Amino acid sequence: MVDCAPDFQIQPLGINLVHRIAAGEVIDSMGAAVRELLDNALDAGANRITVSLWPQNWRLQVVDNGQGLQRLDLEQAATPHTTSKLRREEDLWQISTLGFRGEALHSLAQMGNLEICSRPPGAAQGYRVIYDHQGRVIECETVAIATGTVVTVSHLFDNWPTRKQALPDPTRQMRAVQTIIHNHALCHPHTTWQVQQNNRPWFSIAPAPKAQDIVPQLLATLQAGDLCHHHLNIPELAGQNAIDVVLGLPDRCHRHRPDWVKVAVNGRCVQVNGEDTGSTHPLEKTILAAFRQTLPRHRHPICFIHLRADPQQVDWHRHPAKTEIYLQNLEQWRPAITTAIQEALRIPADARDAGHTQKIQQFMKVAEAKGVYHLQQPSLLTSSSETQPAPGSGFNILQAIAQLHQTYIVAEHPSGVWLIEQHIAHERVLYEQLGQDWQFMPLTPPLMLRDLTERQVEQLTDIGIDIDAFGHQLWAIRSAPKLLTERPDCEAALIELSQCESIEAALAATACRSAIRNGTALNLLEMQTLLDKWQQTRHPRTCPHGRPIYLSMEEADLSRFFRRHWVIGKSHGI
Repeated sequence: MVDCAPDFQIQPLGINLVHRIAAGEVIDSMGAAVRELLDNALDAGANRITVSLWPQNWRLQVVDNGQGLQRLDLEQAATPHTTSKLRREEDLWQISTLGFRGEALHSLAQMGNLEICSRPPGAAQGYRVIYDHQGRVIECETVAIATGTVVTVSHLFDNWPTRKQALPDPTRQMRAVQTIIHNHALCHPHTTWQVQQNNRPWFSIAPAPKAQDIVPQLLATLQAGDLCHHHLNIPELAGQNAIDVVLGLPDRCHRHRPDWVKVAVNGRCVQVNGEDTGSTHPLEKTILAAFRQTLPRHRHPICFIHLRADPQQVDWHRHPAKTEIYLQNLEQWRPAITTAIQEALRIPADARDAGHTQKIQQFMKVAEAKGVYHLQQPSLLTSSSETQPAPGSGFNILQAIAQLHQTYIVAEHPSGVWLIEQHIAHERVLYEQLGQDWQFMPLTPPLMLRDLTERQVEQLTDIGIDIDAFGHQLWAIRSAPKLLTERPDCEAALIELSQCESIEAALAATACRSAIRNGTALNLLEMQTLLDKWQQTRHPRTCPHGRPIYLSMEEADLSRFFRRHWVIGKSHGI
């Protein structure tokens, strides 16, 4: 019997094949090509970047005003694993730049036709270099350009037809490119962005001091008053660590998808995983949990979290695209993020509310149109840059002065007048009290419920209610939440609790049933007591179901409406 040789043998891959495989991992779409070039531009110190796209032709160009490259640097820029950002092995664990592997330009040369024009500051001229698919220079000439760099990639994926055929249509690819640029703009708000598609302007993003001023440019439905910003240092962690939070106020804005829950670490939007946890995307889950019972059902927050972490705590070597990372001390970052969000959601001390101011101005314009002020002059209700915030010593200074329609509490604030809806303000108070002290009282005799499903029985047990089977399709309820035991509708309330999906929903349902009903008359002491308790809650902006609790009217807006700037004698010709 003759032994047959195997059909294959283990052998090393050729270097060109190795580089091609690596290039396919780094540049897997047109968006990836844009991402890598934007990283290089920002690392070069650019504060003005222009992106031009020709998706049907698989061509793109990125122009920046960064530091540029010398000729010798240009000649080796596209060779594999060449970079100016790493020098020693230790640098791998202290990465402070967006790019560092030295793969991007070589991968672009592998995947398409690469051309770079660049001129460093102070140089008399720039250079234009064309590379072959191995990253070698095939043409170099002088060129007259401004300081900075122009990178052009054409015929992307022409030599990888299966990749091109598998990618989404150009429209979906452009959405991905737009998201990448938006994320970079959030992380680097001081940069000017101009984006063109097929030689036509697509969108632009103006620079701003902080990310809070960038978000309204990306979401046209938002106004500046719909957002807030909060900065939190984290001294518990070694090194320089901090959190910047930009979030949409839950009483103003939210979305039907969690597409605007974004986490960035040291200048890049990423998905974060901990080395010591099997949980995927734990920080996104922490963010959503921090907004629980502040938004309407099935709605999601607008929230951008930027972690400024010590470079030694971040492991960027999880994914070739650097979109997923490991973060050390994750279990210390998570409560810090929750704290930052809760502090951001508090009503600020001066309580000047640009979002409510804009709404009130619209209300007053309607009232003015129905009144007697039919004057041929510019509206006096438009916002003025000369208007200064009213002084205030803090949020906990509301003074109840009246009740309107036995529904709204009218309160005086140093900055103006506030209307607080009494039922949902009390609902917020009770919800947070129940979260800290979820007490049950025995029911004597027990309450009997019929025809409960297995899921309803399980839910009542999960929230702490003592329930026993008492016969066919009959259950004895032997305890109930303290707030419900003395209510005449206790049976209906328990059925409602059995249909809740979580303990938080059960707390909210109990608080809603127990809160002061609209139509209930309150005296001044009762109103003031409710206001004092409400002002001390963690999330005073919305009730547990996401409804806004208060509306503020600034004194300056009232003054403009009532024409308090007029000199009455002169207006009558005296």
